[in-house]
Amino acid sequence: MDFMGFSPAVNVALVGLLGLLIGSFLNVVIYRLPKMMERQWADECAELAGKEPEPAEKFNLMVPRSRCASCGHVIAWHENIPVLSYLWLRGKCGACATPYSLRYPLVEMATGTLFAFCAWRWGLSLTTLVWCGFSAALVALAMIDWDTTLLPDDITLPLLWAGLVAAALQWNPNVNLPTALWGAVAGYLSLWSVYWAFKLVTGKEGMGYGDFKLFAALGAWFGWPALVPIILMASVIGAIIGIGMKFSSGLREGGYIPFGPFLAGAGFTALVFGPQSILHFIGL
Repeated sequence: MDFMGFSPAVNVALVGLLGLLIGSFLNVVIYRLPKMMERQWADECAELAGKEPEPAEKFNLMVPRSRCASCGHVIAWHENIPVLSYLWLRGKCGACATPYSLRYPLVEMATGTLFAFCAWRWGLSLTTLVWCGFSAALVALAMIDWDTTLLPDDITLPLLWAGLVAAALQWNPNVNLPTALWGAVAGYLSLWSVYWAFKLVTGKEGMGYGDFKLFAALGAWFGWPALVPIILMASVIGAIIGIGMKFSSGLREGGYIPFGPFLAGAGFTALVFGPQSILHFIGL
């Protein structure tokens, strides 16, 4: 499908550019949403204790404006252009020259690439729109979980419902509503069962409830037949990265690695290559 008479290649480039902009916003979500959750928990604890919540500066996804964590320099609009500003500033704050994390442009480029892929595969369509939303949510979840071991309900639950709605409205051509519904049910119950079996045997918690919800969301988007390939791919990715971190002494205290990023990696693999291709990739 054309847009304003542009060629498909130009449309792909435009959607990719939109992905860069969304990726810039995702960097804000990845940093701020966990802090917003912590503030909410602190306020709720204070209320339960019969105390007044501590006054704090208004803090959400929109305010205050982004600023350097080192010197407090407010980021100007020309310092916030996806990828280009990072290159122009040579990866440093324009005021104090403190280095910025390379992850910021990487998140932007990853999101832009995923958006461009969706446009290349499905053209300018509602299918592209919903899979771009899926990609953005999965990028945010992967990075938040890696940083904090949290998978916020504010993202996992809308992602789950969006998968069911996309199937019901036939915006996801490969999955019908019954397949998506049972994918969500089986995805949640399978990891829930593993969690309780592991806890009964070892007395420890092997994963969090956010992992159940994320796997349920992947089941809603890809259908129940994709659950086995996705969990196998997530396990392979997790094993490879875990072994690499162990040999490089990069494991966190207690040797814990969140599972959400690996589920997200498997989700991206299923998006690009298809769930059944995963079985061939791992030799099954």
